[in-house]
Amino acid sequence: MITNVAQGQQVFTSNAFLVTGDRTVVVDAGSEFDAVAEVRERDAALDAVVLTHTHPDHVGNTAALADAFDADVWGFDPDHELVDHAVADGDTVALGDHSYEALHTPGHKDDHLCFYAAGPEILFAGDLVFANGSFGRTDLAEGDRDTLIDSIEYVRDTVSPELAEMHTGHGPSVTEDPYGDIEAALRAAQF
Repeated sequence: MITNVAQGQQVFTSNAFLVTGDRTVVVDAGSEFDAVAEVRERDAALDAVVLTHTHPDHVGNTAALADAFDADVWGFDPDHELVDHAVADGDTVALGDHSYEALHTPGHKDDHLCFYAAGPEILFAGDLVFANGSFGRTDLAEGDRDTLIDSIEYVRDTVSPELAEMHTGHGPSVTEDPYGDIEAALRAAQF
């Protein structure tokens, strides 16, 4: 089961997805709300925190979650102070009951990852793409529009057109034609 524990928070935060199952994880910890209480409220025993990237709105609650649940933190950059274990492009990461392929997708931030499970057709897109064809900012440090376009193409070419769910770093998850939203984001970014 995938639950956004940041939903309804009126603070500067990303979405924070609790993925329960064989390996219970939070994908992006969010920021400026009590993520530990939100996870405990759902009776979850957290095994790990997995980061799509290390912008402050995605990692502000990471240390609190790691400490409260004695959970390791996984992310692209092993030199980042919060990251215990590196995840490289093509690595497999267990989230809940499924194995996800890590896709290195810079352009919004150099350490950005998306996670794709081919069986259930689920994508965690971080801040690469959003609902309705929106895409991640490229005006921050490490942002680059051409690199972002390459990353969106990489995701579009990797995921199936039958993609069932896309969980994004901000805004609503997409369960109606998420592949179409990826294609729309690519067109918008290229414009």
